[in-house]
Formats: sequence, structure tokens, C-alpha cells
Amino acid sequence: MLKIKALYANNLFLFSLLLLCCTISRADSIQNNLQNNSQDKAYIAIIIDDLGYKYKQDKRAINLSKAVTLSFLPHTPYANSLLEIANKQGNDTMLHLPMQAFMETNYLGPGALTSDMNEEEFKRSVKKSIVSLPHIKGVNNHMGSLITSNTKAMKWLMDELVKTGLYFVDSRTTVETVAEKTASDYQINNTRRNVFLDNELNRPAIEFQFNRLIRLAKKNGSAVAIGHPHRETLKLLEEKIPQLKAAGIKLVPVSQLIHKQILAKLKQKPRNITHTYMPAKIISN
Repeated sequence: MLKIKALYANNLFLFSLLLLCCTISRADSIQNNLQNNSQDKAYIAIIIDDLGYKYKQDKRAINLSKAVTLSFLPHTPYANSLLEIANKQGNDTMLHLPMQAFMETNYLGPGALTSDMNEEEFKRSVKKSIVSLPHIKGVNNHMGSLITSNTKAMKWLMDELVKTGLYFVDSRTTVETVAEKTASDYQINNTRRNVFLDNELNRPAIEFQFNRLIRLAKKNGSAVAIGHPHRETLKLLEEKIPQLKAAGIKLVPVSQLIHKQILAKLKQKPRNITHTYMPAKIISN
């Protein structure tokens, strides 16, 4: 009888030990899943603008990561050859469309949209710039504080973009911009710039803006930064991009970030309300 009790006790102990091990293993698995999921909750997109004039520096920008989005100025010497390299690598590529600013202190370059254009001239220029850069997935504005704050001009732009399937990124060079809103009115996939990395060209300033980008992404789920192919910017990004995963941040192309932002907005809608999709009314002046 004592032997039976001892055997029973041993078996019970072994069973309890096995159950405990399974519980610990499952807890570890759940914790790992939570950590993995938390890493996927914050996304950033980094756009490098002004590409097409300097082959060596622009090529260095392409080499940063295939998740970096690259925006090319139209009708520039190296735009097409660099764009082919970027597309073969798998980067999102964009048209960096020059637009007139309030302060005309910088050279706009070919393909610029200006306030003295009529509707036909404006739209013809947009089409020409889009056609000049094959494989692009989106458009963002180069400068453009004057044009992006002009509702009529933005409607002319979206009249053309809505035909192409390209997404739009509002670079937000002015707080008076109506570009993002107009793109949404036309139901064009779009997002906005949250951080300029290199308005000040020194390491501490660029690093401050990069850290601000990370904070915004963790707070809001996603964030977009725009930088330029300056040596200081590229050096910092070469160091920081490999560290993003450990920080719980995922770098994605702009097209993916827009998709994730759309899904996040849909999840925020009350489930007890039925939403009917209605095309936006498009008004052309």
C-alpha cells in the first residue's frame, strides 16, 4: 500500500512539474509574441528628396535601404539612370514635383509649377513630369508653399493624379497647405510629412529630428520624415537605420505606410455604424 502511495506521489509530482514547464513555455511564447507585435506597432517612412543632380551622393542614398523611399526631380541629368537602380532594388520611387514658393529665392528647376500658368499649361507640365520618370509610385511637392496653398492649383494637380493611381505626399512646406485635404477629397491615397530631418545641417540637429520622428511614430503608430542627400544626413541614416528594429520601429516604404494608416483609421470607426462608400464629388474650375 505504501509503495502504491509513493508511486502515486511521484507520478503526481512529475505531472505537476511537466504542467509547470508547459505553462512557463507558453508564457514565454506569449511574451515573445507580444514583443514581436509591439515591434510592429510603430512604423516610419523616410523619403530622400532632391535626387537626380548628384550621382555619387544620390547613389549613396539609394544604398541606405530598399525600404527608404526615393523622390526624384524631373528632367534632371541622373534621374532616370538612378531610378532604374532604385526600382531594381525594390524601393518606392516618387516624382519630386517642383512648385513655386512664397519666397522665390531658390531655383525651381525644370518642370516647375508656377502661379502664372493657366490650367492647360499646369496640367501639361504635370503630365510631362510624370511621364519622364517611369515606375514611380507617388508624388510629393518640392518647395511649393505658394502653389500648395492654392485650392484651384491643387485641384488641377489632383485632376491629373487621380487618373494615374499614384499616391501623394504633402511635404507641408507651409501650414497653409491644402494639398493633403484636396488629395483626400479626390480619394487619392495620401499622407503628410511629419519631420524634416535636415533643415539644419549639423549632426546634433539632424539627430534631434530623427529622435523626434521615433517619438512621433511610437505615439501615433506611424510617422513620415523627409531628408536630403547631404553627407551629414546620409551618415546619420547609415548609422541609425540598422538600429531601428531594436528600438521597436519598422521602416517601410511610403506605399506600405499609407496602407497601414488607412487600416488604422478603419479600425477607429464605430463598429455599430454601417458605412457606405460614396465617391467624392470632384470639382474642376
